[in-house]
Amino acid sequence: MIQEDAELELQIIVTNMHLSSNYGSTYKEIEADGFSISKKIDILKFGNSNVGVAQSTGLAVSEFAKAFEELAPNLILILGDRYEMLAVAVAALFIRIPIAHLHGGELTEGAIDDAIRHSITKMSHIHFTSTEAYRNRVIQLGENPDRVFNVGAIGIDNIKHSNFLAKEEFEKSIDFKLGKLTFLVTYHPATLDRICSEAAVDNLLQALDRFPDATIIFTKPNSDADSYIISKMIDAYAIANGDRCKVFTSLGHLRYLSALKYVDVVIGNSSSGILEVPSFGIPTVNIGNRQKGRIAAQSVLNCNVTSEDITNAISNAIGLAKDRRLKDVENPYEKDETAATIMKTLKELELDNLTVKKFYDIC
Repeated sequence: MIQEDAELELQIIVTNMHLSSNYGSTYKEIEADGFSISKKIDILKFGNSNVGVAQSTGLAVSEFAKAFEELAPNLILILGDRYEMLAVAVAALFIRIPIAHLHGGELTEGAIDDAIRHSITKMSHIHFTSTEAYRNRVIQLGENPDRVFNVGAIGIDNIKHSNFLAKEEFEKSIDFKLGKLTFLVTYHPATLDRICSEAAVDNLLQALDRFPDATIIFTKPNSDADSYIISKMIDAYAIANGDRCKVFTSLGHLRYLSALKYVDVVIGNSSSGILEVPSFGIPTVNIGNRQKGRIAAQSVLNCNVTSEDITNAISNAIGLAKDRRLKDVENPYEKDETAATIMKTLKELELDNLTVKKFYDIC
């Protein structure tokens, strides 16, 4: 929408996982969709240990500052709570470029993303939240209500405007035949969880063993600390169960959303299982504390990180899927024309003095 607007100029900076072949080089999808990339900033030079992620964040601050000086944007639009987004916000803060932030006010108590998200909120000037409860939390953090807008989750807008692959076309694109029962599994590092990633994933894989008739599509984790361990374990499991498993570094936007049309259960700890999946009327098994605190639809089944709890949750989810009891489930993140509302609000902004903020006290 922004790219097509005569009054606006779109600049896109791509960084982190999007530039790495280890994570699918997904910047190519951006270009394939007809967008020009203004800058590519490579920050994955230090590995994905805790220290490596901290070093990557520091490098990102420096590189984004250089990019902003060169591109001279009037406003920066960022989404979410990733460490590279923290670097974007820090660089913009010092250069005094206004920030519009999507998905503030949410909670994910099992990940450092929680602190990052709230920090970005305090460095941002315009806020687009995904529910009214999150809007209220951003205001609770001292942000002026006149600058906080509940617009819904932009990812659901993508669902509404996507032309999904037909089932046969999807199967051909992934070179994998879906079974009568199919799981889509994504497990990211829970960076603040007490149980280590290796033990958590081992419990998940043990649970999957208890459903030998299910075909499984794995998508690999993000670049957080411990992601290498998770990827290695998933690869080994897929090799041992090659007839019923397929692993993807990234399915890409269209194939991922198409997969949600045809799988029976989504399993893991990704935000997508809570934000987008309910709009497809299928159940999500949400494991552990990574997403703890997020508002969730009735189709989301939360469980602990034990093999038994995961197994029970998957069994319950299969029952819901078979009975089609989730067909009319309400997704709390769904609103009409999210992207259009965001663009309209941005176009109407008075940018002068936008970076000057006062703390808003709730009386």
